[in-house]
Parts: sequence; C-alpha cells; structure tokens
Amino acid sequence: MNNENKLLHEGELVLLVDHKDRRYLLTLETNSEFHSHSGFVSHNELIGKNDGVKIKSSGGLEYLVLRPTMSDVILKMPRSAQIIYPKDIGPILIAADIAPGHNVLESGVGSGALSIALLRAGANVTGIELREDFAQRARKNVEAFFAEELERDRYTVLIGDAYEKITGSGYDRMVLDLPEPWRVIDHVENCLRPGGIIVSYSPSITQVSQLTDRLDRDKFVMTETQEILLRSWHIEGRAVRPDHRMVAHTGFITSTRYLGNE
Repeated sequence: MNNENKLLHEGELVLLVDHKDRRYLLTLETNSEFHSHSGFVSHNELIGKNDGVKIKSSGGLEYLVLRPTMSDVILKMPRSAQIIYPKDIGPILIAADIAPGHNVLESGVGSGALSIALLRAGANVTGIELREDFAQRARKNVEAFFAEELERDRYTVLIGDAYEKITGSGYDRMVLDLPEPWRVIDHVENCLRPGGIIVSYSPSITQVSQLTDRLDRDKFVMTETQEILLRSWHIEGRAVRPDHRMVAHTGFITSTRYLGNE
C-alpha cells in the first residue's frame, strides 16, 4: 500500500477515528455512505482529500480520517476464523526470517491476517486451506488491503489438506497455524529446501509439546518456543502506570530449521 502523499481515492481502505478513539474501517466507494449513531459521512467527501483530514458527520460528530496501518486492518477486517494478533505477527516474521523473494507455504490461512503480513514483507505466499469459505475470505481481505498493487502470482490459496500432502516444492519457509502441526512434518522433505525454517503458531502448550517431540525425531535443529505478552501503559501528566488490562496469552510461536537429507 504505497499511498503515502497521495490523495484518498475510490477503492482504498480508510480509518475513521472519533473523539473516544473508536475506529471504523471502510472501503471508499463513490456515492456510498458510512452510517453511525451520529448520522452519516458521504464517501464522496473523503475521496480526493488528504490523509489526516478531519470531517464531520451529518449529526456533527467529528472524525479523523487516516489511512489504516496493517495492524488497524488486521484487527478490524472481516473474519472467518480467529486471527493471529499483531503482537504475534511481528515475532513470527522475525522467527521465520521472512525476506523479499522468499517462497512461503502458509497453512491454514484463516482470515488472511498473516498472509497480509508475509506479502507486505516481500514474500511470495502459497496458502493451503481446508475450507473454501476461509480461503475466499482470506483472498478478499488480502485484495482489499493491497487494492490493485499486489501482483497476482505472489499470492495463491489452494484448497486442500496439509495433513495429507503439500503441493509444490522448493519453499524457503513454512508457516503453520493448524491444530496438529506435527502431522505436516512428514511432508517437509518433499517441499522445504535444506536450511529452510518452519514456524508454527499454537494456542496450547500440549500442541507445542507434541510438535517438539516430532521434530526431535527428525532432521531439525535450533527448535525454540516463545510466548509474547503485551502490556500497554497509561501516561497522562504525573499519572504514569501500567494499564489495568493487558494482552497476555494468545499463542505459542515455535520455530525450527530443517537440515534436509544430507
């Protein structure tokens, strides 16, 4: 989304933020309207404006209009399944050492949150998803985020069961968000290059334990598991303290390197 210093245009995502920091994500469409408890805002009034403009609804409520960050989009986009939260997506990208041009296998794709991050980091992504409705939702969310700026051959979602087989070969990375990731390991030698990295995201430590046991029986090294806890702070004048609520456990991130058959 290279829209910096460009005027807002039809088809792109924008974020409306009110005085209570309530955030609303919408796609600009000519002659459409955004409706809330305080009246409506015409999309026509936003198209052609600068990022950061302020606008009032028909009921007098003022909104700040911004291009959304990737985190904004992920938290607000339509979901078919539970998303991987932004606090975990960053560490996943680092653990997998994602770089431009990497060919990444992702399974399953859920609502496309991780797909968006992988693609934005420059990877080429092939997703394997068991459910067609999840695959369709992921495709729509990815297309909405990138608008027309993503080359079609960089993102493919295949319908299939990664437990049974994996389509394709020569992948640099594998990123798994599956209930039983250890069942995918049997297919790794046919699709992941030697030296490649696997990262698995699991909500339960028993899942991590079973995956680690499976990895220990094969040619994998440097296996690590981490959990990311996020605590924000309240800072207002002399009132400085941790917020009462924090985003604690969401999932475990397990990474490992594949040695190949040598």
